[in-house]
Amino acid sequence: MFRNNYDGDTVTFSPTGRLFQVEYALEAIKQGSVTVGLRSKKYAVLVALKRNADELSSYQKKIIRCDEHLGLSLAGLAPDARVLSNYLRQQCNYSRMVFNRDLSVEKAGHMLSDKAQKNTQSYGGRPYGVGLLIIGYDRSGPHLLEFQPSGNTLELYGSAIGARSQGAKTYLERTLEKYLEIEDPEELIKLGVEALRQSLKDETLSNSNLSIAIVGENLPFTQYDGDSVAPYL
Repeated sequence: MFRNNYDGDTVTFSPTGRLFQVEYALEAIKQGSVTVGLRSKKYAVLVALKRNADELSSYQKKIIRCDEHLGLSLAGLAPDARVLSNYLRQQCNYSRMVFNRDLSVEKAGHMLSDKAQKNTQSYGGRPYGVGLLIIGYDRSGPHLLEFQPSGNTLELYGSAIGARSQGAKTYLERTLEKYLEIEDPEELIKLGVEALRQSLKDETLSNSNLSIAIVGENLPFTQYDGDSVAPYL
């Protein structure tokens, strides 16, 4: 296995200014199954491909609800995503109990960034080995954020992370002007599913391995799994 003298921890820079442990964490995201996010002017959608270890096991959960207006999908280490989603749930509950308002999506992204950045600047820990696509709706409209283990959180119109995600990204780039103007949530979901198909190799989408979530204007965070995804296949 390839090794060098600068990848033993997260706090030592290489002579070229790189943090190899953080780069390895970014590589872990590429091992997860693909998930796609996109947003229009009124709605934001997540579409994810679920995997199972073998025929005898259940499918891994890919989309996690954090609040009525906020949720995320993951690619990478699921236990790390569970820790981060629990942290977001706590912050959402705190905002509602103390300030009597929903946590803004931008603030949620900043909080995750701060939490992840601490692990790149102190001994005794490791970067989170998971990437997240976060969707939410607040007073400023729908949002789509991409969280990275380095502590970067970017706001995007469309994105895809995970194995072979480039095909979905290319499709979203080509159809950007189209889905930004979509006002029908059903049509936005169908476009997201089509983007996901661009990243498939041997898999075929079915009721078992497809997971969908949407949030937007007058629409709380809603998940579709199992038979409820059949209309979008």
